[in-house]
Amino acid sequence: MHSLPIAHPDEAKAAAVTATPLAYAIAVSGWLLSAGVYIAAKWAGPELPPWTLCFARLALACLILVPVVRPHHGKMIALLKTRPLAVLALGAIGLTFCQGTLFVGLTYTDATTAGIIMALSPVMTVVLARFVLDEPLGLLKVVGAFIALAGMLVIVAHGDLAALLKLQFNMGELWIVGSALSWALYTVLLRRAKFGLDLLPTVVLLLGAGALTSLPFAIWEFLSGKHTSLELEGLLALAYMAAPGGALMYYIYNRSVQALGAGRAGMMLYLQTVFVAALAYLFLGESLHDYDLAGAAFIVVGLVLAAIKAKPPRAEKAA
Repeated sequence: MHSLPIAHPDEAKAAAVTATPLAYAIAVSGWLLSAGVYIAAKWAGPELPPWTLCFARLALACLILVPVVRPHHGKMIALLKTRPLAVLALGAIGLTFCQGTLFVGLTYTDATTAGIIMALSPVMTVVLARFVLDEPLGLLKVVGAFIALAGMLVIVAHGDLAALLKLQFNMGELWIVGSALSWALYTVLLRRAKFGLDLLPTVVLLLGAGALTSLPFAIWEFLSGKHTSLELEGLLALAYMAAPGGALMYYIYNRSVQALGAGRAGMMLYLQTVFVAALAYLFLGESLHDYDLAGAAFIVVGLVLAAIKAKPPRAEKAA
């Protein structure tokens, strides 16, 4: 899943862009590993409650990566001393709430639908950036956002116009929408935070913050009777989500940003939706619904419109 820090534009310009076929292959492998998290979450669901799964994944991934970023420990500790609340808040929004609500949603809906809805988050990011970062929001972006929103409504209403008019939505899809919104807010706030750390050390700090803020939810699940009953399948799923689909995936994303630049590495996020649908078909026996295809079509059109850059005025060009 794509709860990854996004490099600030200044960092993106400074990245050494060496767009080789190997760099693209590495980036693609990272999104494939990320898509596998959706499948593993469905497998682990019957044995691990969603918030407990969220805590376990974040904590284990953080512990795996801490030794990898050892040269940055000094700067990481300094950041924690000066801006602890900022790190904690971003970890809560981008990792605890984004992943926790996704895992809750996956208990009610299929992985394919979840992957499509999560593709809506870049459009949400564009809209939120207008209010939080005062980034310009042109006509095409507004139109694109509304079209993508229509696609999301088609999916959460399962293509039923009557249910849409009565505001009767599937609970699982609404949780996924909340996850996409959390990711969009997190992306915008992280751009504004400017922590001044390299990407991977930032990931580790936010993983730790996410684990800390998800712990109360895991304790609440335990006290409410939702106990963990891990067996072999659940253990393997958790191991995948923490290591290949967690620590390794975050590390690969960091390398792909360095090789391709933040813009190109981030745009490859849309491959995750394709990979989720393919893996869900192979391992879970899921198939695309008509409303998934219709909603995805709206979302793709919205994304394309939102991504189009408006031409500067002639006077600005001349200058």
